[in-house]
Amino acid sequence: MKTYLNGQILDDSQALVSVQDAGFQHAVGLFETMFATHGKVFRLDRHLARIKRSAAELGLAPDMATAPLAEAVQQTLAANQLENARLRLTVTAGTLSMLKGSDGQEAMQVRQTVCIQASQPTAFAPGYFDQGVRVRLYGQGANPFDITAGHKTLNYWTRLRSLRQAAATDCAEAIWLNVTNHLASGAVSNIMLVKDGELLTPIARGEEKPDALPAPVLPGVTREAVIEAAQAQSITVQKRMLTVEDLLDADEVFLTNSNWKVLPVIAVEQKDIGDGKVGAITRNLRQAVLKMVEEETKPA
Repeated sequence: MKTYLNGQILDDSQALVSVQDAGFQHAVGLFETMFATHGKVFRLDRHLARIKRSAAELGLAPDMATAPLAEAVQQTLAANQLENARLRLTVTAGTLSMLKGSDGQEAMQVRQTVCIQASQPTAFAPGYFDQGVRVRLYGQGANPFDITAGHKTLNYWTRLRSLRQAAATDCAEAIWLNVTNHLASGAVSNIMLVKDGELLTPIARGEEKPDALPAPVLPGVTREAVIEAAQAQSITVQKRMLTVEDLLDADEVFLTNSNWKVLPVIAVEQKDIGDGKVGAITRNLRQAVLKMVEEETKPA
């Protein structure tokens, strides 16, 4: 495969980053995982707008230019001759030092590191989406007092560890709670519930009420697409604080991310959701999102 690194298309084996890079040394960086269909990334503009907002809010870059990033994504797809692909965009602070120099001034970064990697789409087992999956509760992992919460930073160790723990119990995802024991998200996904025909989802970053604590939940691009699809079907959508009891009592539950699109959940550990089968609303919303992807990426 070919990788884009700081303006160059290189073989994977040649795409090397300095050991002084702040992403390697301190996890100072952001990333986006995106999927291309028909040679076009679904809602690339939303992914780039999100990383730009995070870069500004966290001080990585005050005004990140997204047009060159969009062009680099297309260059990466073309170089790999991929119509359908998984892409990961990583932006780090480069050789930034957070320490002051001998003159007492803040050290300045040399340059940011921009890397785009491409791979074949993930192959899922037959029936994965038709039969649904089981998930596991993780605990109070989402902290609104952490300024990086709700952003897609490189500090992913805890999330991947919780996902591994879930997989060890034959669960596909770990469901994170926030410090007040309300639902936050999955380790690598957003979570949505269906109750009495309405769609419920935890409040994400940027959706808080005035003077409220920041929401430690990533505003997912696929989550946004699902909400649009639900509203188009006249399904009421509520973004609010949700409890574990809300989760266990839901009629349907599903997860969203760019990889799964919509992944039905049929059980939380040993507790079935509803009748333990994929629900009609979940199934319909998955088909609606897949249709969105097809329509927005198909050649003109």
